[in-house]
Formats: sequence, structure tokens, C-alpha cells
Amino acid sequence: MHASIPEYIDGVPNISGSELLVEKAMKNGAKKEIFKPESRIDFRTIRSAVAVALHMHQPLIPAGGGDLRTASIISNLKNMMDNQGIGDNHNAPVFHWCYKRMGEFIPQLADEGGEPRVMLDYSGTLLHGLRAMGLNDVFDNLKRITCDKAYRHCVEWLGCPWGHAVAPSTPVQDYRLHVKCWQHHFASIFGFDALERVRGFSPAEMALPNHPDLAHEYIKTLRECGFQWLLVQEHSVERPENGWGPEKKHIPHRLVCTNSKGESVSILAIIKTQGSDTKLVAQMQPYYEAKGLSRWELAGLSVPPLVTQIADGENGGVMMNEFPPKYFEAVRECTGSETPFMNVTEYLEHLFALGIKERDFPLLQPIMQKRIWERMKPGEGPDKLARTIEQLEKEDGRFHMEGGSWTNNISWVRGYDSVLGPMDRVSSLFYQKIIAPKMQTDEQRYRSALFHLLMSQTSCYRYWGQGVWVEYGKEICRRAEDILEHDFS
Repeated sequence: MHASIPEYIDGVPNISGSELLVEKAMKNGAKKEIFKPESRIDFRTIRSAVAVALHMHQPLIPAGGGDLRTASIISNLKNMMDNQGIGDNHNAPVFHWCYKRMGEFIPQLADEGGEPRVMLDYSGTLLHGLRAMGLNDVFDNLKRITCDKAYRHCVEWLGCPWGHAVAPSTPVQDYRLHVKCWQHHFASIFGFDALERVRGFSPAEMALPNHPDLAHEYIKTLRECGFQWLLVQEHSVERPENGWGPEKKHIPHRLVCTNSKGESVSILAIIKTQGSDTKLVAQMQPYYEAKGLSRWELAGLSVPPLVTQIADGENGGVMMNEFPPKYFEAVRECTGSETPFMNVTEYLEHLFALGIKERDFPLLQPIMQKRIWERMKPGEGPDKLARTIEQLEKEDGRFHMEGGSWTNNISWVRGYDSVLGPMDRVSSLFYQKIIAPKMQTDEQRYRSALFHLLMSQTSCYRYWGQGVWVEYGKEICRRAEDILEHDFS
């Protein structure tokens, strides 16, 4: 048994102060098989497998009152609950159910002899918002399937950025804080035993930086925080040898990121294929795709392919209404079959037990990097990299270093100056006042400033690009700036 840490300290989520315990738990988890000892899948006889992940998120907004500058910060879900007559807000009670329902579905299916599986990704802002609303039933349900030995092999939690920040446009030192704070917050809710079982990472908006120096820092952060694998969007990666997309999408790859100094870092990449995410998952299409596949050869061994898909777990009519019956139907049908549900780490542990090594997986790199390395060599430095990128952008309007994500129609950098400006100021102030002086992370002033910094970098303020969401983002930045200017003068 591990030491436990409180979920809240002085009214703020416990997102810092116990970093050594968090690091120790991640290192302990990396040393052992986590899911395979409890897995009842006969990996040598199945033909294929399917993995589904549900992404859950609600931003925090200054909407608890009429005046934006003094309104309390509440969950967007609470705002919806309190104003159900506006727009789609009538869905709020259904959203509440979506956040807890896997805690009902998994035990029901497992108790009847089924082999359900699901991967879960809940942002820190959502977890805090749910707790602040007093929706403790969500946590009771989730704790049951996360901690109870009868069900925990069915559920794999994925790490994510605490404030749903997008990696390509979030300062690297801040993104590292998002990753660590999520681990910290998760451990405070579910315990360090549960944190030991978190091996995979789910990035907000499936965003992968493709600027070589940013991508390297991003993957370095994930590896140093103890993650073994990363979900990537199919069209955000390329094969180094030809710049094409991955060929065998349903086996793991090794994502290698090299920077301008010539340093390389790698992580296992699990590919999420393109498509209408919520519709695909809600209607269990990945399962039906997997049923049509057979074993492939990898490193001279026969292995089952794994079809992997992630979708918002609460958004859209198909996810709210069609997912439950289709999930029950698919789990009941596939239990004991040649195409079972598996979670990714369970699958990887079975692969490694066959003798497969990380070096056996095909290589990938972020999109558009092949064109850079055709013009320069890793090690020629950041100045040469900047000139090379500028030259390529001039030659081809489609060439960009803004990262790839679930949609290539949205840039997470261009067109967001009204929010990115204030965000950058807050980030810079946080660095000057807190990171540079090496302030203690268990101080309440630190925790409060950190909470506001992470909140200000939520992608929603940029995704909508205009109107009240931009105002929410700017107001949270103003409050963060205020705290940093006055509490750390």
C-alpha cells in the first residue's frame, strides 16, 4: 500500500507538492506487467482485437455570476445544468450520466461473464468541475472499476494534459506541468496503486507538434513522466523513408523525434485511424473492422492486429444514445471469440511476452519532417532549422510547422492572437516569478497560480475562436496575471 494524498488543499485541487511520490509510482508501474497477469485473453489463438477509448472534458469558465470580472469559476457543465433552456444545455443531465456510466456498464458485463474493455481519458478541469458540483456518484462509480480487483483489468486510464492544452501551441515547460499535474490529481482521487497502472497518453485534440524541436521536447516530456505509449492521429505522422502515412496502421509503431541539435527520443505510437470519431465508436465500427482482419507478421512472429479508436464519450446524439446498446451487444458477442476487446497496455504486454522488442516496430516521425531532413542534417542547430522552415514555407503554402491533430482544418496557432497573447504573458510571468526562482511546489501560492495557469491554456478558448469563449479565456488570463503580479511581487 502507498501513502495517500488529499484531493484538495485549501480549496484548490491537489496538483503539486508530491512530485516524488508521483514519479516513484510511475517508475514502479514501469517495472512490472500490469494487465497481462489479470488478462483472460488467449493471445496466441485470437485473429485480431479492438480497443476503444472515451475522451471526457469540460472546461472551467468564469460564469458563476453576472459580472465576468467577479464571477466564480465553475464547470461548463454546471453552467449548462443551471441554464437548461438555452441551446443544447438540456443535455447536461445526460452528460452527467455519460461521465459515470462506464462504472455501471463494466461491472454488469463482467458479472455476467463478459470481457468488457474500455480506456478512459478525463481532463483535470472536468474532474475538478464534477467534484465542485458535488457529483460524487461519478467518482464512486469510477473508483469501483479503477480500484476493485474484480473489474480493474477491464479499464485502462490514459494520462492527458490537466487543462486540455494543445501541445503545438503550449509552451513546453507549461505542457510538462499539465502532464505532471494530471498524474498528481489522478493519484489524489484514485490512489498511487491506480497511477502505477497508467502507461498510455491521450493528447488533447489528438494534437502532435511537428516542429522538430517542439516534437522532441513533447516526447521527452512524456518519456520522462513515465509514459510508455502515445495515441496518434493517422494523418499527423509519416514514414521517415518516404514521407507517406503508416502502412500497417493496426500494429504499434515507434515514433522517433529528432531535434535540430541531433538529439533523438522515441515512444510507442498507437494509431487512431481517421473517421467520424463519435459515430465510429458509438456504433462499434472498430469492432466490425477488426472482425475482418487476420494475424500479421511482425519480426518473424504472427501477431493479431489491434484496431484502435477514441471519441468524445459524451458529445453527440450517437454517443449519448446509440453507444450503450451497441457496446453491450459487441462485448457480449466478442467475449471468448477470435476478436476480443483489449486495452492497449494489455495488448502490448502480450506482444512483449511473445518476444517482440520495441526495436521491432516500424518507425514513424511527425508529418512534414522528411522535407526538413532532406535540406539539413540533425545537429546543424536551431538557426539552420529556422532558415530551412522559412524556405520551405515560401516554396509551398501547404507546408507548415503547426502540428497535426484530429482535423487538419483547424490551426492551433493561427488566428488566436486575442487569446494567445494573454496566455503567453501569463506563461512568461509564471516562469519569471515561479519556475526561475525554483519556488517550492507545496506552497499554497504556487498551487493557486499553477491552477490558474493551467486553466488559462484550455483549448476550448481557442477552438471557438470568437465571442464569449474568447472573453472567458482572456478573463482567466487576467486573473492569473493578477495573482502572479500581486502575490509574488
